[in-house]
Amino acid sequence: QVQLVESGGGLVQAGGSLRLSCAASGSISSINRMNWYRQAPGKQRELVAAITSGGTTTYADSVKGRFTISRDNAKNTVSLQMNSLKPEDTAVYYCNIVGRLGVYEYWGQGTQVTVSS
Repeated sequence: QVQLVESGGGLVQAGGSLRLSCAASGSISSINRMNWYRQAPGKQRELVAAITSGGTTTYADSVKGRFTISRDNAKNTVSLQMNSLKPEDTAVYYCNIVGRLGVYEYWGQGTQVTVSS
């Protein structure tokens, strides 16, 4: 059974920083993409950042230059460093992993990030 455990969410003032981490455990092989999504109240879930097994990264326009995604392939972990946080970054953040050729996909339980103005 595969489990994704997220940590690092919390309450921070605007301009502050948080680091989210996600560890995948269980029988996993060949993780392709590791992603962070977020969902704010009343809004659809959106892709925030993604990283491939080769290290290629993509970001939502709204977080470019402020967020950095990284991964440790040996440990099956993915992190999201969030700097210069804004109130509009407030959301539940979800870790997501996708296997090669999409043979599997798993989601974390979500972690709340709240940015106060």
